[in-house]
Amino acid sequence: MSLQKTRDFGDHTWKKLSQQELDVILDKHMLFANGRTGGERATLSMHDLSYLDLSRRNLARIECAGTLFCHCDLSDTNLEGAVLFAADMRFTNLKRTVLDKADIRGACLAGSNLEGASLVDADMRDGILLKPQKGGGDLIQVVHEDATGGLEKANLRGANMTGAKVSDSMIVQTDMTDCILRHAKFIRTNLSLSNLTGCDLEGADFTDANLSGAIFHGAVFNNTNLSNADLSGADLVGAIFDNMDLTKVNLDVAYLAKRIEDMDVSLQEAILMHARWVDSNGSEGQRAVFSKTDLTDKDLSGVNLAASDFSFAILQRTDFSRSELLMADLSFADLRKANLARSDLRGAKLSRANLAEANMVGALLGEIIISTKAQGGKVRANLDHAILRDAQMNGADLRNADLESADLRGADLRDADLRGASLLDADLTNADLRGANLSGADKRGAVGLPSDMVREDDVID
Repeated sequence: MSLQKTRDFGDHTWKKLSQQELDVILDKHMLFANGRTGGERATLSMHDLSYLDLSRRNLARIECAGTLFCHCDLSDTNLEGAVLFAADMRFTNLKRTVLDKADIRGACLAGSNLEGASLVDADMRDGILLKPQKGGGDLIQVVHEDATGGLEKANLRGANMTGAKVSDSMIVQTDMTDCILRHAKFIRTNLSLSNLTGCDLEGADFTDANLSGAIFHGAVFNNTNLSNADLSGADLVGAIFDNMDLTKVNLDVAYLAKRIEDMDVSLQEAILMHARWVDSNGSEGQRAVFSKTDLTDKDLSGVNLAASDFSFAILQRTDFSRSELLMADLSFADLRKANLARSDLRGAKLSRANLAEANMVGALLGEIIISTKAQGGKVRANLDHAILRDAQMNGADLRNADLESADLRGADLRDADLRGASLLDADLTNADLRGANLSGADKRGAVGLPSDMVREDDVID
């Protein structure tokens, strides 16, 4: 079937290009973008490039206002400073694409994949493209078939949107897990039902934004502007709040951590019942469930809390020193400045927990061998995506621990045992690894490791 050369929607015409025709234009543009002779800036505004391949190219400063990119492959492409005003980019592959300082106003990115993309200082505000009617006369809006501006149901996992301008946009039901949104502008933006788990929201502006039903597990709010924002029905359990004013925020029926005073039993009673539950292998007593509970500054030192549930709990400065926390669930817990020195955390779940500045000196975070009548095996401690910035972990036992994508910047890991640990994509920038044993550790994608750690088996001097 031959390709149509033009595509009409009402008074609007898009010029269709074949892959071969596009490649010739893009090759010249790459010469231009790289400062080479013979180059020419590509102007592809009002062209139909649907389903074509533009991946792995330097297309910085390309001109594509109103262009159709539906189902295109733009992965790993440099679009820094590109003009994508009112472009139709529905269901486009933009994984790891650089869109820094790009003009994306009024573009439709519904259903697109922006996982790992960089949108630093990008302009993603609302906007409309106007052009004269055929035969002259008033300006009319260029409208893409069934498309409206915004990021509805897009995938933005791990994208860097620092300083991006996204005001007045539609980002409904969008996956923004682990996005960096520092100082981004979301004024009057509709983010309802979106997933912002693990997002860095420092300095972001959500004035008058619709955040109803959004998920903020493990998200960090620090000097974030939420003036007149609607957070009704939002799930804020496990979110971190620092330097925040929530007096003008609609928190109706929002999900927040409950106070220990609101529990049916006292803290002491719960601990005693849990001890009976552990000693009797579950036949007596009751498992301690402190999920979504605020236990800030509580003293739980030297207590047997094996297999307890502290998921999404607020545990700032809580003292767990020398406590038994084997197989405990501490996922998404706020453990900033908590004392876990010499505690037993073998097999514990600490996925996405915030352990910044925690004391974990001599803690046991290795595997535990379990055996039941039905099955047995080893269970390792899970710290994937955990925040361990500036944590004191010297002498900790982390053998075979899962530290995938963990933030270990500035952590004290002197003499720590990391043999067989997974450090896949972990950040160890400025971590102190003197005397640490990383023999057999999976270091693929890890950043911040000393340059002399090129060997498979390493002990840092």
